[in-house]
Amino acid sequence: MPADRLKVDVEGRSLEVSNLDKVLYPKAGFTKGEVIDYYTRIAPVLLPHLQDRALTRIRFPNGVDGGSFFEKNAPAATPAWVRTENLPAPGSSKGRETIDYVVADDLPTLVWLANLAALELHTPQWKVGEHPDMMVVDLDPGAPAALKQCCQVALLMRDRLAEDGIDSYPKTSGKKGMQLCCPIAGTQDADLVSDYAKRIAQELEKANPKLIVSKMAKNLRPGKVFIDWSQNNAAKTTVAPYSLRAQDVPSVSTPLTWDEVEAGAAGKRPATKPYTAPEVLKRVEKQGDLLAPLLDGGPELPGR
Repeated sequence: MPADRLKVDVEGRSLEVSNLDKVLYPKAGFTKGEVIDYYTRIAPVLLPHLQDRALTRIRFPNGVDGGSFFEKNAPAATPAWVRTENLPAPGSSKGRETIDYVVADDLPTLVWLANLAALELHTPQWKVGEHPDMMVVDLDPGAPAALKQCCQVALLMRDRLAEDGIDSYPKTSGKKGMQLCCPIAGTQDADLVSDYAKRIAQELEKANPKLIVSKMAKNLRPGKVFIDWSQNNAAKTTVAPYSLRAQDVPSVSTPLTWDEVEAGAAGKRPATKPYTAPEVLKRVEKQGDLLAPLLDGGPELPGR
């Protein structure tokens, strides 16, 4: 076996990892081995959020500065023990009617994906064969708006959703924005969930027109926070909690406390910085999974 390849046993599965010293985040010197180590150590809190969800990966075989590609279909050399699900592929860019999605239910699959330099992991709001059990709103700041303004909008959204009995849980996107994740009943279709999110976004825009925009047109976004309600479309995915992102540093989509969001809205540091993989591991050691309530289900969304 070549010196840069190593056979490892992960929970009884034999797999090969390679090029562990390859730097995938050049500006930070963060290597492929460190990516695999991060995903291995974060797995106890990450895997429950991936379970039973069709996984879209963004792979960076030559590092974050070396180009990337989206991967939905299971690659040709997928091990037989990796779970795949054949699902419809509406609007496939390659004209496919169905796609064999990977479902990352266990640590061996996660390590296998990390070895493929699948840095970013994105999931839909539904589990295989079910209606959405989560509503997500993406808060995207248009410069000069930034995470501070996202935190301000997150608080407004939290309070409005609470009026309808909907709990919301914040996380950074790992890039410039935030998401609010809301556990719901899983009994309503994606169109209804998307319509509800759109209605709330429009309501908040009307009340806060200098801060919020609900329309997708990019020329309307400078200085405001776009509430992207369309993330709830059945064909859309959202970066998973604890996923790495392709930035200069190995930043992570990081769950936050509402105290941190309130501090961020006031311009203080906690929620207005990117958290890196080592920092997130320390946070989880101290706080556990702040998004664990997402796994317990929630109420139905109200109609109009």
